[in-house]
Amino acid sequence: MGNLANVQYPFCEEVTKYEKLGKIGQGTFGEVFKARDRAKRTMVALKKVLMENEKEGFPITALREIRILQLLKHENIVNLIEVCRSKPTTFNRFKSTFYLVFDFCEHDLAGLLSNMNVKFSLAEIKMMMKQIFQGLYFMHANKILHRDMKAANILITKSGVLKIADFGLARAFSYPKGADKPNRYTNRVVTLWYRPPELLLGERNYGPSIDLWGAGCIMAEMWTRCPIMQGKAEQHQLTLISQLCGSITPETLPNCEKLELYSKMILPKEQKRKVKERLKVYVKDEHALDLLDKLLMIDPAKRVDSDTALVHDFFWDDPLPCDLAKLLQPHSRSMFELFNARKKEDPRQPGAGPCPQPPPTANDGQFHDRVF
Repeated sequence: MGNLANVQYPFCEEVTKYEKLGKIGQGTFGEVFKARDRAKRTMVALKKVLMENEKEGFPITALREIRILQLLKHENIVNLIEVCRSKPTTFNRFKSTFYLVFDFCEHDLAGLLSNMNVKFSLAEIKMMMKQIFQGLYFMHANKILHRDMKAANILITKSGVLKIADFGLARAFSYPKGADKPNRYTNRVVTLWYRPPELLLGERNYGPSIDLWGAGCIMAEMWTRCPIMQGKAEQHQLTLISQLCGSITPETLPNCEKLELYSKMILPKEQKRKVKERLKVYVKDEHALDLLDKLLMIDPAKRVDSDTALVHDFFWDDPLPCDLAKLLQPHSRSMFELFNARKKEDPRQPGAGPCPQPPPTANDGQFHDRVF
């Protein structure tokens, strides 16, 4: 293949049609910028595609992301408008720089959760989770796994529409054709704090349930306001999961002893399941606790799927899910920009902010770690 400077892209417009306004984030495979369409005056997000090894052409990871986003057209999934490029320059003459252009979303969920001035009502939490499950249902129905579900990858428009974003780790999946023909996907996916136990133990034959574990972690964050299991490494993450969800054994995770990392990890024994017990300090709604319990199941086969979650009593009991525009109206400034400004003021500021202490209870003193 010749160098990319000589390649013509007749269907790929130049990125100069957009005016860059500032960096707002870092995706799985590139930087993200806020920009304005010079002609339409609409706001967009530009995701820069990293071209670290241009001799191999356009990155396969970016091609996969583009193909998946072209397939997944849904209100609760981020919309890819087009792919643009910049021309090679004197300093960068062997390659064009490519950008994925998305509809702009003013906020991400991690940013909202880190802002203690943003107060969520139960009805608003229901609306946010309903939209997440709607996006997951459409994605999984189209045989796509996200593989990086976390609060930072949930974007929210100023009108209150949630959109699942960052498909840099996503892939198509198929259901195994039999026990003798399992899938062999990589298990080095999903941000550690949102990674389910089967992946931590080396499972490679997995499906939509890995995204539902992440959705459960996100749902708990709606009340705790920060990630509920903040492991320092895979071993620590498994320990935190065991302390919250109970011991990982062949009874709670069938065939786990056959997974490649099972013998290399120390799994705490005789740990009782405490999902409801620990989360009820924050979550006062019984239906919410029940749905969280069903999402954070150690056995992926028992983990509730997105369509079952959508018909759970949590969404159909008063208060019903409500419009989010009223919640977001006082927060006109983008949470991306707000967070970046804070980081400049205080470089020590962590990504999701410190966990608030749980309210005082009769059991005060038992909740000094970040496993709730």
